[in-house]
Amino acid sequence: MSKLLKSVFGNIYIALIVRLLFVMLMFSICRILFYLFNTGLFSGMTAVHFFQLLRGGLKFDLAAVIYTNVLFILGNIIPFRFRHADGYQKRMKWIFGITNAVALALNCIDIIYYRFTLRRTTWTVFREFSNDKGNFSLMGQFIADYWYIALLWLVMVIMLMRLYRKIRIAPRPLVASNYIYYPLCLVAMAAITGLCIGGVRGGFAHSTRPITISNAAVYTDKPVEIGIVLNTPFSIYRTTKRITYKRLNYYTPGDIDTLYSPVRIPAEGSGFRKKNVVIFILESMSRENIGSLNRHLDGGNYKGYTPFLDSIVGSSYTFRHSFSNGLKSIDAMPSILAGIPSFSEPYVLSVYANNTVRGLAAILSENGYDCSFFHGAPNGSMGFDSFAKMAGFEHYYGKNEYGNDADFDGMWGIWDEPFFQFFASTLNEKQQPFLGTLFSVSSHHPFTIPREYEDRFPKGTQQIHQCIGYTDMALRRFFETASHMEWFANTLFVFVADHTNQLAYPENHTATGPFSVPIIFYDPSGELQGLETQRVAQQIDIMPTILNYLHYNKPYFAFGFDALDNSFDKNRFAINHSNGIYQLYRDNYMFQTSIDSPVALYNYNDDPMLTSNLVAEHPDVVKEFTMLFRAFMQQYNNRMIDNRLTVAGS
Repeated sequence: MSKLLKSVFGNIYIALIVRLLFVMLMFSICRILFYLFNTGLFSGMTAVHFFQLLRGGLKFDLAAVIYTNVLFILGNIIPFRFRHADGYQKRMKWIFGITNAVALALNCIDIIYYRFTLRRTTWTVFREFSNDKGNFSLMGQFIADYWYIALLWLVMVIMLMRLYRKIRIAPRPLVASNYIYYPLCLVAMAAITGLCIGGVRGGFAHSTRPITISNAAVYTDKPVEIGIVLNTPFSIYRTTKRITYKRLNYYTPGDIDTLYSPVRIPAEGSGFRKKNVVIFILESMSRENIGSLNRHLDGGNYKGYTPFLDSIVGSSYTFRHSFSNGLKSIDAMPSILAGIPSFSEPYVLSVYANNTVRGLAAILSENGYDCSFFHGAPNGSMGFDSFAKMAGFEHYYGKNEYGNDADFDGMWGIWDEPFFQFFASTLNEKQQPFLGTLFSVSSHHPFTIPREYEDRFPKGTQQIHQCIGYTDMALRRFFETASHMEWFANTLFVFVADHTNQLAYPENHTATGPFSVPIIFYDPSGELQGLETQRVAQQIDIMPTILNYLHYNKPYFAFGFDALDNSFDKNRFAINHSNGIYQLYRDNYMFQTSIDSPVALYNYNDDPMLTSNLVAEHPDVVKEFTMLFRAFMQQYNNRMIDNRLTVAGS
């Protein structure tokens, strides 16, 4: 019996299959660890449903394992006798070990990194940080902070290689005759190739297309669970090719603009007023962090971590429901500064990144504004300097221009407090009117603050909370400095976050929570005040809101709406996207849909935990949302394809 088993498992094809199954086992272990380390993000999970997600994940694991091991598979199925030699198999072992160790490492990294982005890492992360000089130090810091993840990875690699060595291939094939050996090998090669093709396609049906990230939604009850079904290597492999959009023709050219148009034509009114504009894009400043916007938490006793922003909110115009259009910093730049959201991949990394755009800075520059962008990170970080130039900013101020490395945090850039002071003093040297935009850096992993401020800010329940307190203090100091400057009283201030991070409360672990960011408009003159409880706002609304507040009277292009203009109430909506699912917000509803069909409808005011799917109960509402979604996507896709992102291009 043992001799029979030895001969069976000594067969090179059976050995190949068993070894690939060992990798599948490790991928499943990674998925279980992924869930166990992030249980707070997946509320309402039952054991039965979790096993359903595990089963669905096997399809994506199989595809990823085939992609990862394509060289190993090819090396073992080519129809030559030298495959059986010890020297050749030792080289195959190295290929197997290295490629699968990398794949497991990617899975392990996302056990932690997922909680910061709330989606599996894709190929864009490599392009996003390709210009950053601190990547190796960041990686070292990550390993130091999460050493236990590195240890888990090492244990899995050791287990995998020990299992690999348990399967030994016979030094010579059982078939001696070449007339039988080579035909059989060709048949086996064709069969295994066919199986691999079926594995990466997700099936053998004629109509089956290669599975993609969005296919994971089939196995979930909520879009957030897509992160469990997927694995990181698959997400990276399926996004290595840059995405091109498909032209959509839901509506005729005559009808589409009546349903939705990104060409904004301001109403006639008073002349253009040249107020200064200052925009703070606050790194990872979740709406949850602001006490005055979340008084209902902790039984009505929630204080938050932003005492200064809370003092501003009372004299500002802000929103009960305001959303980001993406989940990454690089998504926020075009959304906020050019009214262009990102969906399947960051706009600035897409094949359409070189389309002609007229961002806020370009429009204001044409009206006599001095436009400057500030980011305390090393110049070139995440390509911000490049997009700032594309958006029309004349001046860029980064770590180089700051010129004092003593204030460098050692990881991301200049600490917020001194850089905010640099921001104020540099603006004070500008000729009015000016546009100044600052992207903060300090509320970021590894969540440290300057040593002199240790234990000054509440540490709360999440690592980021004391960093939020530090950035809020930096804002207070900025305003203490700027309020004494001549330009201050004639300035519109805008506060918005790029994305959320480390959400603490269950109601924010839903599909809406990861996109819930503050959007605050503050004018020291007192002209803007109030909390809007009905209408929604989003990052792509900021540019049109600013232009209309300044009484800009020429047509311009933006996918968002003026958040202060009641005339847009009928068709106004917010939109964002994650893991192949689009989310539209209007009135009290959040509508989820794939590019092809509706998925869910929730009343997120009455049902903040999104437990009751109303898609079958409100067909008229679903029909309206579907119409708006299709009109929006037709405009978005077709204009991206045709490079029509300006009024002149319309």
